[in-house]
Amino acid sequence: MNTFSNIFKNSFLENFSASQISTVDTAITLLITFLIGLFIFQIYKRTFQGIMYTRSFNISLVMISMVTSLVIMAVTTNIVLSLGMVGALSIVRFRTAIKDPMDIVFMFWAIAVGIVTGASFYLLAVIGSLIIGTILLVFANFKSQTSPFILMLSYSNSEAEKAITDLLKDNVKRYNVKSKTVTDQNIELSVELRIKTGEIEFVNKLKSIPGVVNAMLVSYNGDYAA
Repeated sequence: MNTFSNIFKNSFLENFSASQISTVDTAITLLITFLIGLFIFQIYKRTFQGIMYTRSFNISLVMISMVTSLVIMAVTTNIVLSLGMVGALSIVRFRTAIKDPMDIVFMFWAIAVGIVTGASFYLLAVIGSLIIGTILLVFANFKSQTSPFILMLSYSNSEAEKAITDLLKDNVKRYNVKSKTVTDQNIELSVELRIKTGEIEFVNKLKSIPGVVNAMLVSYNGDYAA
């Protein structure tokens, strides 16, 4: 008697045996994924603009693509296996903090490549990666004519402050006072400003103003509100 349980088991065994992935297909998929992963590796290395480049994270992008491709190949062989895989992966938790938002972009890119190549859409993975990589290179090579800096000054009297303000008006494109601290000894001023790259000689003029104790200019990579 053919019960629902017997029909389900027979269907499962037939689908599983008929949907085996050949060794050649597996090797081709992993090779293509590896080559695209190397492309992601080079794009990340060339466009990285963070504080410290981490080679291990870059290598992990290649491995993420290949591992994801393996998972997708396994999932596409059988619907029952795919449900079990989803249940197993749902308990995985990643606790590593992502410091640079662009790292999230590369992680999703690597995962997307693994999914697409694992589903055998090789042309889509290649063309999509070329377009994404080109856009990232364009944005990485685009540099503004002015650079953001933080100027930190320490001076002793209000006359020095007026001279500092007049000099900034004449030598920088724009500036914005971020903080001002008054103590018994000195006055400390932090200013966010925009200058053309290389034009930093005005800092020497600031130091030569009577009453200025210290002048320090620091490059600033954070967001700037115009």
